[in-house]
Amino acid sequence: MNLEFLKKGQVKVEIKTFDINKLLNVLWRNGINVENVRKIDVVTVTLNVDYSDYGKLKSYVKRLNGKVKIISSKGMIFFLSRAKKSISIFVGVLIFLVGLYIYSGFIWRIDIETKKNIAPFEIRTMLNDFDIKPGVKKSSVNVYGLERKLENGHGDIMWVNARIEGGTLKIKVEEKVSPKIKEENENKEFKNIVASMDGEIKRIYTTSGTAVVKEGDVVKKGDILIIPQQGIEGGEYEVDAEGEVTANTFYEKTIELQVQGKKEERTGEVDSDIYLEIMGKKIYLKKPTKEFDKYDKIESTGKFINRNLYYEKIDKDIVDDKETIINKAVELMENSINKEISKQSKIVDNIITTEDLGEGKIRLKVLFVVEQNIALSY
Repeated sequence: MNLEFLKKGQVKVEIKTFDINKLLNVLWRNGINVENVRKIDVVTVTLNVDYSDYGKLKSYVKRLNGKVKIISSKGMIFFLSRAKKSISIFVGVLIFLVGLYIYSGFIWRIDIETKKNIAPFEIRTMLNDFDIKPGVKKSSVNVYGLERKLENGHGDIMWVNARIEGGTLKIKVEEKVSPKIKEENENKEFKNIVASMDGEIKRIYTTSGTAVVKEGDVVKKGDILIIPQQGIEGGEYEVDAEGEVTANTFYEKTIELQVQGKKEERTGEVDSDIYLEIMGKKIYLKKPTKEFDKYDKIESTGKFINRNLYYEKIDKDIVDDKETIINKAVELMENSINKEISKQSKIVDNIITTEDLGEGKIRLKVLFVVEQNIALSY
């Protein structure tokens, strides 16, 4: 079968070139059939050309430093191209609908509602034992049979209502008895979670007990954060409070800095003396051999022999600007704070204030904001 007709088509193009006549002559000489030639302006012309000759046309226009663009197209080849795109869209929509249908045949979430004594975790554990978990097929879950299994599998359950809504399995449990309190816990003192230091609450994660603070609350050291009690109103029972409370805490560092003029620096030169002290009198075994105008003196006292170290200092002009000196000092303070806090804590901000002391000196005060867990069992 001859399928050449499938390749036939015609395009209408707009050509911009400074030599329209030369282009048309080149096309006719090379056997390229053009139709409906219309001159728009001095440099612009529109015409129809077979799709099979479009590549040659484009090449000739490019040689004449012109530009060409397709305005419209017709023919079987373009019809098939558009049909192919439509089919692709149809296939995509079909695949989406099939996927949605398959997805709707599974349970993706399990909601459990209990009362006072039975924790949702207990019901979820039982469901896992029955191989019912997110991702299971709806058709494999008999809700009536599941209700009987749960009622028979837990002595404190009076009845269970199970139903499937969309992709969610909803289970409601009604209990038989009030919370059990073990005899050994009757006289037990349950612990609170209190704040180990002042701070502003950022996050609360409670594993046992009830939080009595919320995000944004400002607390003082010793304030109660989580109480040892849980359950709904009228059915409360006591437990040890457990959880993590993340807060923004504050550390302040202060230092005096010389930011203008001269500052004292050690030169690296060191001298020393060694002596014995007997009945308040010093007997020198070694005396200093160098004379320093300025120095730091460090005394080292032993049982019998004492020693003094002298580190020479000189005045040097300050070359760094004020901002650089402050930034270096803040970095040293931050390193010091990081040594004081735990690895899980982190510095999230700092607030810098300065006070001019005169003679080129300032007092630098930095308030570091540290995010850390302030929960303390007490």
